[in-house]
Amino acid sequence: MTENSELIDAFLDAVWVEAGLSQNTLAAYGSDLALFAKWLKQRSLADVTAADISAFMGFRYDQGIEPRSSARILSSLKRFYGYLHREGMIDTDPTEHIDAPHIAVKLPDSLSESDVEALLAAPDIDTALGFRDRAMLEMLYATGLRVSELVGLKLEQLSLIQGCIRITGKGDKERLVPVGEEAMDWIEQYLAGARLDILSGRHNDFVFVTRRGKHMTRQAFWHIIKRYAGKAGIDKALSPHTLRHAFATHLLNHGADLRVVQLLLGHSDLSTTQIYTHIARERLKELHQKHHPRG
Repeated sequence: MTENSELIDAFLDAVWVEAGLSQNTLAAYGSDLALFAKWLKQRSLADVTAADISAFMGFRYDQGIEPRSSARILSSLKRFYGYLHREGMIDTDPTEHIDAPHIAVKLPDSLSESDVEALLAAPDIDTALGFRDRAMLEMLYATGLRVSELVGLKLEQLSLIQGCIRITGKGDKERLVPVGEEAMDWIEQYLAGARLDILSGRHNDFVFVTRRGKHMTRQAFWHIIKRYAGKAGIDKALSPHTLRHAFATHLLNHGADLRVVQLLLGHSDLSTTQIYTHIARERLKELHQKHHPRG
């Protein structure tokens, strides 16, 4: 139906301009709305009622669709109909009073502080590559960067004097992330020594480089993390993202405000960050049971 396609295209153009969303996010919105339009069977998206939305969500439930997938589609519909309502294309928002399906909270894997210390100490810093790996691990734990942000870090993004880095994250949103004295000290030593040895006179704009003079890839760093986890005796599933979770969890355990953690992680929505409060709460329970005489 041409009218539905035009409404979807207008919405995607608007949210791209307003929020600077990534192409992947825009594609997901478009796919979700097209799926709903197909279910409507030639009816206009602008004529939908709350009963239609509920029937569609019920249809997905009957099909055995995962609640997380249905919640994502409902989120797309809420944003779409919120846009139509703001623009005066519809009188009421049919999604306003429809709640998302319940999703069981999946706590991310994390590491204890002693696990992190063991992991950081695993590289052999007497070698140039080992020193590089230590600097990468220190940076990752000190900043909570996404692994793509870490391996994509360029020299121009570093401010050694201010002790921070400038990151362009999801949706092309820029944030300044403090690094901390210890991690910055490792980075300064790496730049002045090991990095120069690894490059052997070759030029590269990226902070973390390989022996071939190229920048580190996500896949290569994932293998590095696994190797050092084994060396550190960490017997659990581990990935570069695990240190990002540890960064957030340990900050909260030591009293950091959730909104501060949200800014540091680069989450656009506080609800994304709130999953870490569950981890911190479980940690508090463990400490209480372990140390309180009636725990």
